[in-house]
Amino acid sequence: MEKEGADAGRKRETAVQRVKDRQPEDEYLYDLAELFKVFGDSTRIRILYALFESELCVGDLAAVLEMNQPAVSHQLRILKDAKLVKFRREGKSIFYALDDDHVRTILSMGMDHVEE
Repeated sequence: MEKEGADAGRKRETAVQRVKDRQPEDEYLYDLAELFKVFGDSTRIRILYALFESELCVGDLAAVLEMNQPAVSHQLRILKDAKLVKFRREGKSIFYALDDDHVRTILSMGMDHVEE
């Protein structure tokens, strides 16, 4: 019986050490936490879901979200800084889109999780 207890203790110690060895550096964990903070605002999520469907300009986003353009622009700046959206110029217009497929995947997986 004591041997079983000692074996279980060693297995836990091994598991603990393996997990400790695989922990990302604090800097990466901080960056990840900051990224998830950006997802913590429903307006930004609404913008991301609009861009999930189509590339849009600020005026289009304001119409879709029924918000004023300065408020949308403010949120877009935060999303750009977090590398979640990108933009391109076409004449005097600026069009926004999701930055890459990672963002699309995060949104899809998040919705799948919420819908379970």
